[in-house]
Amino acid sequence: MVEAPVKIRHNDGWINCKISLEDEQIIIPAPVSQTIPLKSIVDLQEKKNTLTIILKNATEIRLVSVEKVLFVIKHRILMKCSAYRLMAFFMSPAIRGGVLITNAVWEKGAIVVLKSDIWFVTQNKQICIPLTDVSGIEMTKREVDEKKQDVVRIDHLEDQGLVSSFVLTQLSTLQILYSFLSEITAGLSVEGADLDSMDQQIAMLVYSGMDSSTIQNMLQLKFKDIDRIYDKLINLNMAEVKEIRREIHLTAKGVRYITEATKSGTN
Repeated sequence: MVEAPVKIRHNDGWINCKISLEDEQIIIPAPVSQTIPLKSIVDLQEKKNTLTIILKNATEIRLVSVEKVLFVIKHRILMKCSAYRLMAFFMSPAIRGGVLITNAVWEKGAIVVLKSDIWFVTQNKQICIPLTDVSGIEMTKREVDEKKQDVVRIDHLEDQGLVSSFVLTQLSTLQILYSFLSEITAGLSVEGADLDSMDQQIAMLVYSGMDSSTIQNMLQLKFKDIDRIYDKLINLNMAEVKEIRREIHLTAKGVRYITEATKSGTN
């Protein structure tokens, strides 16, 4: 049994306590007084130092702690929770922006697939790939020890850039993993995404990092035309809103202020 100091969300507030990490369960002491079987956990989400544990009955348990403590908690959960899990070799990330990462190495560990994330886990490392950031899954070949080996390639976003990770194991297991990942990311299919040449051009410019003003000036479009294409991309789940640009006009009070300020400046 391991005790971990955390702050846990309870009755609209946060309380300090020490939770007990046992082989098959987590015990939260009073006033929460809750025992969580690890097999009842179906998802795990992390944002900064906040960990959200999601149970089969949709109950969410939120806790906060330092990075080292959260690492131990996540490892215990990931290795025992209700998930698709297999032992394999992985390289993540292996490619960034189409360029091979020279110091990338194969690591032996667990691949854990939860409802919202893919995790690569070793004793010293935890890599999380949100399923919403996955842009492609494929079976391909990769040179390993001077031999072409079958691998699963996972393309995904990292800091708004495209990277690729690889999974290597025996072929039969790899095929099962590929089928499983393909099924849970089926929503990524671009079938039915009917984009015309202007839609595609704007999507490409957004991907390259251009903002709306730059796109407008480059293509000589009105903002309403760009917004229309943005809406199309959003409705197809091909884009999401980063920020909302506001346009304003002055009220009578604003006009009076400017008028009086202009008069004052001319005197």
